[in-house]
Amino acid sequence: MNVRQAARAVLAERDVEAKLAGAERLWAEWQAGRLVLEAGADPALDSPGLPDRPVLAPPRAMPRRELNGPENHAALIHALAHIEFNAINLALDAVQRFPGLPPAFYADWLQVAAEESYHFRLLRDHLRGLQRDYGDFPAHAGLWEMAKKTAHDPLARMALVPRLLEARGLDVTPDIQRKLRGYGDRAGAAILDIILRDEIGHVAAGDRWFRHLCAQRGLEPEAAFQALLDTPGVPRPRRPFNEAARRAAGFGAEELAHLAEPRKR
Repeated sequence: MNVRQAARAVLAERDVEAKLAGAERLWAEWQAGRLVLEAGADPALDSPGLPDRPVLAPPRAMPRRELNGPENHAALIHALAHIEFNAINLALDAVQRFPGLPPAFYADWLQVAAEESYHFRLLRDHLRGLQRDYGDFPAHAGLWEMAKKTAHDPLARMALVPRLLEARGLDVTPDIQRKLRGYGDRAGAAILDIILRDEIGHVAAGDRWFRHLCAQRGLEPEAAFQALLDTPGVPRPRRPFNEAARRAAGFGAEELAHLAEPRKR
């Protein structure tokens, strides 16, 4: 089967368990040599299949919660699970949307999709241990917006999803872990140890392909990244950075020093 068509089919899946199993199956089939990369630019699926629940709400409508009781504890784990579910779709979208890239590009994002599925399973199992399940809380509706903004260009996608949004996850995870441990949820904090380890690899994959595409186009990577950050509607990176994780994912010291500078006017 054509790998991009296969990824499109899983991306379209609305059933949560079927999407998880599909993402894991695609990575296994690629490793076994049962998926092929064929030339062609089939129309991409513009929106992923989503389950009926959770109800999606605009970012401004999402409540700000403090980790101060069982309901807000479960809501935090649910929010983290929702991020991982969207990350599955983002990885599959990279496979199905962008033709003409080296086989290693598709291998990287199939592996990412399978790992995001594993992360979601860990968080969903933990949420079930709190007597709740995925879909029990409203969820952020804006997580697909950057996919739409970067659908025209794999370089923009690699810059503004892995190198911007997922790198932000590297920054905030240690603080979330501290809050969970302070609340007594050592199991949740341990799950985030696994996720942080893998997410460094995911950001590194985005960094690697961003630099590959910059080299193809004769662009200097830091200047190209800064130009994309100056696009209207794109959030700026915010300190504090998890510098150790970002360095492990491919960010250099000089770039980290420049990242939080004010937007150009």
